[in-house]
Amino acid sequence: MGAEERLRELGIELPEPATPAGSYVPARLHGDLLAVSGQLPLTPGEPLPTGRCGEDVTVEEGYALARQCALNGLAAARAALGSLDRVAGVVRVGGYVAAPAGFTQHPAVINGASELLVEVFGEAGRHARAAVGMASLPLGAPLEVEFLFEVAREGV
Repeated sequence: MGAEERLRELGIELPEPATPAGSYVPARLHGDLLAVSGQLPLTPGEPLPTGRCGEDVTVEEGYALARQCALNGLAAARAALGSLDRVAGVVRVGGYVAAPAGFTQHPAVINGASELLVEVFGEAGRHARAAVGMASLPLGAPLEVEFLFEVAREGV
């Protein structure tokens, strides 16, 4: 089953890709790799959540926000590729969590993104990952997640 069919089966509708907030592109295809810029937990029609995990945002809320970041990343990938069925696998996820000193549950937060990718891509969604803490993130967001996808060569 392809990723597009799997999204339909899961009842997931991807949002429109976010417009870049700076001098960068949402995604860049280089050979068989698609790098997707860092995604904030933007949900259409809602204000951007702000704060730091472990302070203003619980681990459970952070998990849900990381899942939203992954949905946004998939939307950017689909816009770049035309279809998520072109994704051969997820290579790497970089998760950045705004948190106070002493917070240690960064992996539990970023699991929200990682687990969604496995739901959508199956074993091809398993990836290398970083989950690191930051003092602050753009626009006061509690987390940001970036993605590196392997793209199947057309006609193969």
